[in-house]
Formats: sequence, C-alpha cells, structure tokens
Amino acid sequence: MRRGESRLPASMALAAAIASQALLSEQLVPGPRFLLPGIEALLLVGLLAADPNRVTVESKDLRLLSIVLIAVVALANAASLVALVNELVNGGGGTGKALLSAATGVWLTNVIVFGLAYWELDRGGPLGRGGARPAPEHPDLWFPQDGDAQHAAPREWKPVFVDYLFVSLTAATAFSPTDTMPLTPRAKLMMGLQSLLSLLTVGLVAARAVNILR
Repeated sequence: MRRGESRLPASMALAAAIASQALLSEQLVPGPRFLLPGIEALLLVGLLAADPNRVTVESKDLRLLSIVLIAVVALANAASLVALVNELVNGGGGTGKALLSAATGVWLTNVIVFGLAYWELDRGGPLGRGGARPAPEHPDLWFPQDGDAQHAAPREWKPVFVDYLFVSLTAATAFSPTDTMPLTPRAKLMMGLQSLLSLLTVGLVAARAVNILR
C-alpha cells in the first residue's frame, strides 16, 4: 500500500479559498458576511483536528465531511458570483478596482474549489489512489503520465493535489481541457461547468470592471 497522501496542501488551498470569501464585501456574501466563512473554517478545523496528517485507511469516515466542506465553499462562491453579476447588471458593485478585486477572489476560489473536487473524486479520491479503499476501474481524468511516458514520471506514479490544482487552473484559463483529458461524464460536466463559470467571471465581470476603470 502506498503511503497516504498529505492533507496539508489541500487544507492550505481550502483555507485560502475561505479567506478569499471572508474578504468579499457584504453585498456579495449570502447571509451575514462572516457566517459562511466562519462555518467553513470550523468544518476545516474539525477535519484537521480529527485527521491532521496523511489520508490513510483511518480517514474513511471523514471523506463525507471533506466533500460536504468543498460543496459548501463551492455553493457560497457560486452565490457570490451571481450577486456580483447582479450588481453589475443593475449598475452597482462599487468602483472598478473593487469589482476587479471581487472578480479575482471569486475566480481564484473557483480554481481552488474545482481542484479540490477533482482531487476528491478522481480514482476514488486520495483514499482510492492510496489503496485505502477500492478505486473505480477507470479514472475520471487522464494525465500525460498515465500514458506511454515512461521517463516523464516515477514508476507507480499517482496524481496528488498539486496535479489536480494545475488541471483546474488550466481549465479556468483556457476554458477547456489542456494536457489532462476528462474521461467520464461527471468529469466532463465538472470541467465544462468550471470553464463556463470562469468565462462568465473573466468575460463579463472583469471586462465590465475594466470599462469602469476607464
């Protein structure tokens, strides 16, 4: 069995996404400004307190909590994007600099959230990739190292969080797959949704903010 994957990189990325949401203005956050970020932070602290080190067979009971936390952050970010677009359509949203700052925060959170989602779902998540639980027969994502590139990666290579964060970043900037291909319907739907949200953020929000700056 492979050594369990470290939870630290994913936890740090999730903490950054929560901090980004906490910095948004009150008009862009559903409910009281610090309510959702506070709940998310408590869930993250609870997850780390229960399983602070590596994702191993003992982590199986915490996978649902991890997925719920990612879903809460994703829904909060989607609500912030809707609120931001609504502010723009109705002529609000503050100064151009404020809009650019908010759009950047929403976009970066989108990158982190989808990176976490790919990490948690592909090949059974870190538990499946580490051998702590049965992994699906086919992966959701096909990396270049999965192919015939024998000298591109160590033997028995398995993707870790940084690989999924890179997939998310490239999908959010190119609005399409780049070097890593989605294979399953759910992976295609996720990547398509991410590209659409990223295009909406960059194309509508950021462009409007630049016009305001002028």
